[in-house]
Amino acid sequence: MPALQAIHKTDPQKDILKKVGKQADRIELFGNSILVAIYIPPETAKFGTLTLQRTDKERDEYKHQGKVGMVLKLGPQAYEDDEQTQFHGQEVEVGDWVVFRPTEGWQLTLTENQVLCRVLVEANIRMRIPSPDAVW
Repeated sequence: MPALQAIHKTDPQKDILKKVGKQADRIELFGNSILVAIYIPPETAKFGTLTLQRTDKERDEYKHQGKVGMVLKLGPQAYEDDEQTQFHGQEVEVGDWVVFRPTEGWQLTLTENQVLCRVLVEANIRMRIPSPDAVW
């Protein structure tokens, strides 16, 4: 069975970084906070020989608002091992694609180019994935 594959006009990581620009540099995160830019899938996807169109973009953006994102910045204590955490080698880096639950973290929008983001703590990150299209 063929996999559903998003059709990107540009590299999603480069696209997010271009939109964010220097905005993330101006944000100071505290403690174990992590700033994540939300990945919004493109409007078209390929499934075998079929090309699928997304028709409800607003609903789709809401659905993905709490699902997949790219790490933009880490707080000073993110993923530090101490008596209160149990990360032991688990960590993410700037540029990694991560998955999290819709109800976790704070939603915010970087105003310059309207980049949807989430501020999470390290325990909110459920997994790292190789590509934002690895999960739907």
